[in-house]
Amino acid sequence: MKSFRDLKVGLDEDLQEKLAWLVPHYSEYRILRKSVDARRSSDPHWVMSLDVFEKGEVPPNETFEVERVAPPADAQKPIIVGSGPAGLFAAVRLVERGIPCVLLERGSLGPKRIQAINRYWRYGELDPDNNVCFGEGGAGLYSDGKLITRIKSPFIPYVMHRLVQFGAPEEIKYLSNPHVGSDRIRRVIPKIREYLMQNGCEIHYDTPMTKLLTEDNQVVGVETRDGRVFRSNHVVLATGHSAEDVIEHLHDIGVFMEGKSFALGVRIEHPQKLINRIQYRKHAEHPSLGAANYKLAHHDDKTGIGVYSFCMCPGGFVLSSGTSADGIVCNGMSNYHRNSPFANAAMVISIDHPKRFGNDLFGGMKFRRAMETNAHQAVIKAGGTREIPVQNVVDFLEGRGGEALKSSSPSGVVATRLDQLLPEDLVSRLRLSLEKFDRHMKGFITREAQFHGIESRTSCPVRVTRDSETLQSVSHKGLYPSGEGAGYAGGITSAACDGIRVAEAIVHDLCSQRLTAHA
Repeated sequence: MKSFRDLKVGLDEDLQEKLAWLVPHYSEYRILRKSVDARRSSDPHWVMSLDVFEKGEVPPNETFEVERVAPPADAQKPIIVGSGPAGLFAAVRLVERGIPCVLLERGSLGPKRIQAINRYWRYGELDPDNNVCFGEGGAGLYSDGKLITRIKSPFIPYVMHRLVQFGAPEEIKYLSNPHVGSDRIRRVIPKIREYLMQNGCEIHYDTPMTKLLTEDNQVVGVETRDGRVFRSNHVVLATGHSAEDVIEHLHDIGVFMEGKSFALGVRIEHPQKLINRIQYRKHAEHPSLGAANYKLAHHDDKTGIGVYSFCMCPGGFVLSSGTSADGIVCNGMSNYHRNSPFANAAMVISIDHPKRFGNDLFGGMKFRRAMETNAHQAVIKAGGTREIPVQNVVDFLEGRGGEALKSSSPSGVVATRLDQLLPEDLVSRLRLSLEKFDRHMKGFITREAQFHGIESRTSCPVRVTRDSETLQSVSHKGLYPSGEGAGYAGGITSAACDGIRVAEAIVHDLCSQRLTAHA
């Protein structure tokens, strides 16, 4: 086998011909990493890392088998609350380890959830349990399927491998910006569900947890809205960044939590062809490149405040994704082929929780709720009902009103003054950063670009604090906070990895109990 790292491959160059020249008698190859280099110092080209196998060599099989264990005979099934990435992968890991579990989801199965979402987008009829944030698959896993992550975790290859087994495209294993797409992720989730049910996971949909049951700060189970009680000494809390009712309940029963810094802002949308021209220049229409993306950031060293792009969706759509009838939230998504004529990305400003809210645990949550409510009121004031509030980017910079541009949003848009809706300091930061971004991507500021508001669900502004070793709540034994909603992840892949970590912590605790009992 010969390994090549950072091999340059031209847009019109044939990879197999290049490999035949480098390794004349090769039989197979395996791509390990693939990205596009579109820096202005040269024409866009592919950069690849790959292993090439010579004639007679057989590529090793990628296996991620895990050791099955035997929990104590009298052990209760661990309970997982929430079927987003953290909850699903906690369940997958547990059943693969030989531990049956119970999964509770407040929302419905995918088809019913999609119907509810479509009714919200078209008619403004919100189902508080079935929306872009709640229901089978969770928030990000349903809406887009972007798998980009900045974390370093040994579980990332496992997550990618399992997703491919469940129907995700093979390329997510090696692309630098892996993406499943909203259309394809809908086919992946049912396969995960079927796998779990066939391997010892009991799943209950339309079953919101309303009470965490404890005795002397030890978790003993949960109670659901319909009055059922599920008993267990191991409860995984994977309810996502929008389950405010769960956070409030935990506070009421004394679970220790901390205010967490987060980010809030708007979502910017450009014509995709414009972004392609900025990024790829004369190669913008090259068929192998597809829809261009970008990543922008500006950090103020004096204040420590950062403004950055987040959840960039090439060829995507801006979605209305609120969870309350009196608030408006926007998010973004792309289908697998990224063939919408628009590109969108969040433009968010970091919010330092201690500096802005002091010791007010719910300061961040109240702040984002106020922003979402104000966005809804601004739409009503402008003559709309359920639409997303928008403002032309140039009008935002110059502090004036104007007309709405065409948008990708299935809910429609209405022109408002987002520059008056956001706090003045956030507006100033956003204006300054936009000018910086335009220097990096000339043409980014244009009358063809439009802001959508409010992008407020980047993460939960509260952390359910856990022990760094056992991963259990520092105040309540047996409670395992996990994923974005608990403050321990920032996207699909990191949430899935965190769910696996929590599952492994439960496995360790159960095996320790068995060994103690035998001793």
